[in-house]
Formats: sequence, C-alpha cells, structure tokens
Amino acid sequence: MIIANVHKAKTDLSKLLHAVDADEEVFIARSGDPLYKLIKAKPEEKKSSRGILKGKVLLNDEHFDDEDPEINKLFYGE
Repeated sequence: MIIANVHKAKTDLSKLLHAVDADEEVFIARSGDPLYKLIKAKPEEKKSSRGILKGKVLLNDEHFDDEDPEINKLFYGE
C-alpha cells in the first residue's frame, strides 16, 4: 500500500500510476489522512445493437412470401 500526500502525488503521478498498474493500492492523503484511492478505469462495454427492433416490427407470417403484383409488373411487364 502506498500513501502519498497531494504534493508528492502531483510530482510523482506517473510512478503512482505504474504502481496502480502493478495492482498496488495507492492512496492520496491530505495532512496524513488518506482521502482518495487511485484505481484503474475499466473500459465501458459496448452494447450490442442486435435485437434493437425486437417487438417493434410485426410481420404477418400468413402472407410473408406472397408476391406483390405491382412489383411483378415492374420486373416482368404485363
């Protein structure tokens, strides 16, 4: 465990960060009283966009594969 006062923490910040990387506990103190603990930040997990429209899009299974006569006219003519 490392306890550094505010002035020492400002001058030795890179050393303290290396100690945090090495899984040591690092505290910043004022007048000898530990007030803050330095910890590693964890990257925020990205949420998957899969299923974003679940329940919002309704498909009628009965006519799902039916062809549209107007679209057939555009592709195949009369």
